[in-house]
Amino acid sequence: MVKPSPVLLLSAAALLANCQHTPHPAATPTTSEFTTTLTVADARAAVAGYLQTQPNAALYLLDSAHVTDNETSWQVLVPRTDWAHRLPSRARFEVDKTTGNVHPGAVK
Repeated sequence: MVKPSPVLLLSAAALLANCQHTPHPAATPTTSEFTTTLTVADARAAVAGYLQTQPNAALYLLDSAHVTDNETSWQVLVPRTDWAHRLPSRARFEVDKTTGNVHPGAVK
């Protein structure tokens, strides 16, 4: 059996490394070009769409929702009719500004 020489192995590795195609940095789109942040109206609409999928959607008063900016997400507090005389009287939802995903949260 013939052993390959180290010089031959190194030169083959150098040739293969030079054959690698690297894309030009300007040709590849950056993620910042595609990210858009949601507005307050978009956050309200996202919560409204989420609540339509819930069995108790009629209990929420979307017209009285309060929206707060939390840097990376919107916090939407929606009053509930069955929580009228108790505290907290609102349900909390977090809406991701980049994806629009709605997550219910506990009110503290």
